[in-house]
Amino acid sequence: MKNRLKVLRAEHSLTQAKLAELLDVSRQTVNAIEKGKFDPSLPLAFKAARLFKLKIEDIFQDEEV
Repeated sequence: MKNRLKVLRAEHSLTQAKLAELLDVSRQTVNAIEKGKFDPSLPLAFKAARLFKLKIEDIFQDEEV
């Protein structure tokens, strides 16, 4: 799954650690999502969307599309 998490994090001047704290996950989880090694759960994707005030599909895209 492609995502814009790293770009959004940078635009909001957040470190991986701070974003992880805001999403209530580990920094390693944020890193894995950013690198495309881990797909977030639906609740986590909703949490990220609310945090950045975007729709889920504005952050996460299916690679087959």
